[in-house]
Amino acid sequence: MVIMENVIRDNFPDIYEQDLIEAIIKRGRLIKVPAGEALIDIGSYVKFMPLVLEGNIKVMREDDSGEEIFLYYLRPGQACAMTLNCCMANKPSEVSAIAVDDTAFIAVPVEVMDDWLRKFRSWQNFVLNTYSNRFNELLATIDSIAFLQLDERLLKYLEEKASILNAREMSTTHQDIAYDLNSSREVISRLLKQLEKRGMIELGRNKIKLL
Repeated sequence: MVIMENVIRDNFPDIYEQDLIEAIIKRGRLIKVPAGEALIDIGSYVKFMPLVLEGNIKVMREDDSGEEIFLYYLRPGQACAMTLNCCMANKPSEVSAIAVDDTAFIAVPVEVMDDWLRKFRSWQNFVLNTYSNRFNELLATIDSIAFLQLDERLLKYLEEKASILNAREMSTTHQDIAYDLNSSREVISRLLKQLEKRGMIELGRNKIKLL
């Protein structure tokens, strides 16, 4: 219990009330998933909110035509506001979530949400800050789609992924990138080659290195 308490305090400094930390340990469930595993599917009912401890989670949204587009990453110390919203409203998820790498998180069950909002000030603040942070990230995504050319979006996407992985070289395919950016593999391949010619990246077999 002491180890888990320290893990929660280290990753979530805004959650400071001892009773709340003990409640998270008691009611939450530690879950570990391998890279590539889906945590949430669009249309499924969400029964928990993940508090990320290790790894990174990619959150996607589906448009009217059934195509998915990348929204944001969840990193250690973060939670998903859209998941929280689905939990509280008891409605199907409007996003999907996939583990980018081996990931560990605490699954907080939906049935404790209302009670914790009433009882714990730090939980109230954490939920409000989660909404605020994810809202700002969504605005950044909208701005990127509305105002940036696709080559600029592509470079921004690669820089963010490098930051998530804490490495300048990443293993990925052109098709995976196209899927995330709601584009075609052919277009992404052409833009990647242009970025390489400009000396901004180096392409390898299923690998991309930021220079």
